[in-house]
Amino acid sequence: MSKFEPEIAASTARVWPGLGHWNLYFILKFALQWGGYLNIQVLPNLLFVAFLLVPLRKHSIIFIRRWVAVPVAMALFYRDTWLPPLDEWGEWSSVMDLSFGHFFRMAGDLVDWSLCGWLLVLVMAYQFVQPWLRMTTLSLAGLAWLSVTHPSVLPPTHGTSSARVLAPSDKTAPSSEAVDVYLKQFYDSEADRRVSFLPATAAAQPFDLLLINIDSMSWDDLDAVGLRDHPLLRQMDVLFDHFNSAASDQVTAALRLLRAGCGQPPRRDLFVPAPESCLLFDELGKQGFIGQTLFNHTGRFGGFLNAVQTLGSLPEPDVDTDHWQPMLSGPDGSPVWRDRKVLGDWWKHRQTQPQARVALFYNTLTLHAGNHVMAADGNLQRADYKTRAQVLLNDLSGFIEQLELSGRRVVVVMVPSHGAALRGDRMQFPGMHEIPSPSITQVPVGIKLIGMGRNPRSMPLHVSEPSSYLAVAQLIDRLYGAPSPAGDEQPDWQPLLAGLAQARLVSESEGSIVLDYAATPYVRITEKDPWLPYRPVSQ
Repeated sequence: MSKFEPEIAASTARVWPGLGHWNLYFILKFALQWGGYLNIQVLPNLLFVAFLLVPLRKHSIIFIRRWVAVPVAMALFYRDTWLPPLDEWGEWSSVMDLSFGHFFRMAGDLVDWSLCGWLLVLVMAYQFVQPWLRMTTLSLAGLAWLSVTHPSVLPPTHGTSSARVLAPSDKTAPSSEAVDVYLKQFYDSEADRRVSFLPATAAAQPFDLLLINIDSMSWDDLDAVGLRDHPLLRQMDVLFDHFNSAASDQVTAALRLLRAGCGQPPRRDLFVPAPESCLLFDELGKQGFIGQTLFNHTGRFGGFLNAVQTLGSLPEPDVDTDHWQPMLSGPDGSPVWRDRKVLGDWWKHRQTQPQARVALFYNTLTLHAGNHVMAADGNLQRADYKTRAQVLLNDLSGFIEQLELSGRRVVVVMVPSHGAALRGDRMQFPGMHEIPSPSITQVPVGIKLIGMGRNPRSMPLHVSEPSSYLAVAQLIDRLYGAPSPAGDEQPDWQPLLAGLAQARLVSESEGSIVLDYAATPYVRITEKDPWLPYRPVSQ
């Protein structure tokens, strides 16, 4: 061996250092990626590796690189999560209205102790094997493997035919371009769908229509707290098993309900004036209904009142709230009143009015995640979801009893906005619903007829086909035009439910879209991102 060879080897080792303990950073990310908790963007991570491995000789520059690498690693880790981009947080008015306490509690929900335990085991295993293995080589091999297999770095396939896009039996992984074309075709077809509200027949009898819009309640939430079989749901005449609210925020879902006369538009189109034929309350007004608005909150949170008035064609709420005692403190500190009190007082006032037909839009914020309860010492404490859900469902059940005792004809339509994401999944932490996954947008929609005949069934009829707001508008129109049956029976539900509009699963939030393509849910986090399979495995 030449006498210079040891010096060359030492020089090479000094100039080309490995990743050192940064290997643990990448190994932990690989483990989270394997478990579905991360969506590693390969190119930024490779650039970070190059930044760490670039040969440096001056100790001062090496020291600066060590300090710069820490915030870069943190930002890169956040980028690889399913959380929304940091620059979007400030654009959400609802987020800006949340209290510090709510953010603190939400941060506590992010901790998965089982996952932390496994990551700790991985750290101990790394410390044990790293003296004998070339960990930098393993890290680079892992990134190389992801660059080949991970969908986020695969180029889109061009020239995809529309026949392939629409083939539901195609089980191969679609290109992002194919899913984009499918989404465009969906919105093009929805633009032509309408409900033609027809005048009632002479035999039809007037009724009041009550749309009860519940924030933060999905089928998955009811399963999580054991309330899926609550008596309120069992006493409904009709339940929709697969109703897609198509939204994961309160304002958007309310606007979709108030524009139920037309097919599902893209989210951005909800924030421009809609055609009059799409506005549910305008169409009901032509049929003689007097529109009214009622909340169990002030309507200021998230600009909700302004949105439903200007974009949903709702009138100003006309209620006196001074004599109501708050049950909860809302996300922005404003009062949230008891549903039983708000609805009960409104119904007493309604019975003194001469109008033959009233259409009420009622929105309740009782189940919102940012609510608090006032403790005995005057401090605000977290409001338990199950307790609030039990109270809300009991209140609505009691309100229906109040309606039945009045003897008036009423149609109650319960349409929740979206779920509370109580359980979360591997792509979204519990309590977060920025990605409109099916567990968040599949909501329990129910219809109850009061004073319109005896229901011979002890359980509700179920609409099992996938549906959305257009089906609700159709059913309201059919009930309005249906003649009253002879005797003391309800209208015949068979023609009322026959051929209701079905809906494909497409849901949007401010930044993300989730859709069902070839019987597989796909998600796009931002408009520039590729489509990825959604992994709805619960934590």
